[in-house]
Formats: sequence, C-alpha cells, structure tokens
Amino acid sequence: MNQSEKLQQLLQEVAVGTLSPEIAVQQLNNFSIVGYESVGEFAKIDHHRQSRSGFPEVIWGEDKTADQIIKIMEAMVKHNQQLDQPVPIMATRIDNQVFSQLKTAIPQLNYYAIARIAAIAPTENKPKYPGQINVVTAGTSDIPVAEEAAVTAELIGFKVERLWDVGVAGIHRLLNNLHYLQDADVLIVVAGMEGALPSVVGGLAACPVIAVPTSVGYGASFQGLSALLTMLNSCASGIGVMNIDNGFGAAILASKILKTAQRLAEK
Repeated sequence: MNQSEKLQQLLQEVAVGTLSPEIAVQQLNNFSIVGYESVGEFAKIDHHRQSRSGFPEVIWGEDKTADQIIKIMEAMVKHNQQLDQPVPIMATRIDNQVFSQLKTAIPQLNYYAIARIAAIAPTENKPKYPGQINVVTAGTSDIPVAEEAAVTAELIGFKVERLWDVGVAGIHRLLNNLHYLQDADVLIVVAGMEGALPSVVGGLAACPVIAVPTSVGYGASFQGLSALLTMLNSCASGIGVMNIDNGFGAAILASKILKTAQRLAEK
C-alpha cells in the first residue's frame, strides 16, 4: 500500500466512524500531512522523500554526534516497521569510533568500512532493479569515494561492478579492461590528481558517464579543485560531474538514470 492509499484508507475510517478524529490527527501529524517527523530539536526526518524522489532520506553523519545519529536512526527504524516495503536506512561518513557507539544502540546495523557507510538493509543485498552500474577509479587512493558510490548503489538495489586503479598514467590498464566499460549501463568514474580519466572513458563508452573528482593529489591539486575543473572542461561530450568526493551523489544520479530508463521502457 502506497502513501496515497494509506491516506485514503485513514480518511475512510474517519468517515465511517471506525477511527476517531483525535487518533487520525496524531497519525497525520507523524506521517501523512506534515510529511516529516521531528526528532528532538535537532532533526526533521523527511519520510516522504521516497515517494517523491524514489529514494529515502540518508543521514549525513560526519558533523553529527553519535547520540543524534542514534535517535534519528531509531525513528527511521520505527517508521520502517509501518511500511509494506521497508527502505534502506543509511548514514554516510561514519568512522569506526562512531560506528562502535551506533552498533551498541542499534545491533542490526552493518558497517562498510572503506565506504564509511553504516546501514540497515531491509532485505538481502541483491539487485532488484534492472541495469548495471560500473564504478572505476584512476588510483587506489580514490577507492574510498568510489566505494561510497558502489555501496550506496548496491543498498538501493542495483548491480554494481568495480574496476580499480586504471588511471591514465598507465592507460594500458584501462584498455585491457574495456569490457567493464562496454558492459555498463551507467559508469561512475572517480579520479583525483589532474582528473583526466573521465575524459578518456567518455570517449570510449556509449553509456552515461558520471565523473567524481576526489581530493587526492599534491598541493597544486587544491584538494580536488584541479580534478573538478578538468572534468568540467572535458573534451568528451556528455559527462556529468559531481562535487568533490561526492560518491553518494554519483550513485543517486546513476540510479535515477536507470530508473528513468525503466519507466520509459514500460510506457
């Protein structure tokens, strides 16, 4: 049952007298009309984001206290129990120390250390949507950002393949793995330093390419600004560019591309 159907059922119960207006108001305040749930004085969880955009709200963990994240997650878990189809509960940018505190309060929480993601997946982590997202890095140091993208896409429900350390300094490494580019329906290409890899991939691949600059590099890379500008000025056409170190955003964009393709195919 989707949100509209639940609202219609609620109103019908009030109309026939099986539900009091007072109880209905409580349910509406927590869920349907307001669309968000207040947690203390520090957070408002957007429960309707899934129905609006196709993806649930995700917690940015880096600048929150462990206690704040725990309270937000507990509210999300409680809300998930009311859904016919539970959604993943995720927090990004979580370090080991914070996760140990979260795990004590929420035992079912899983940790993806390289990606720095703490999450509860409602079902087995198997693809449930058509399409394949392949994630490619220029170097080994770019893997944490790439893993943030890969794990996010997997938790959402997409098949993901990984190809690490095939940057332009040794272009034969990429050319020996062209099948990774050809098999993908969307490519996420992650690179620091001068950020040239997405241009090369964009000239070889037929599918959409999402470029992610990382803050990896020597001083003149300016914490990823050099790679960002290279990607924005790519001579390969049709490359979308994310913000620096934003693997999560790349995964969401790739997922929306594939979901749109599925919707068009079903028309």
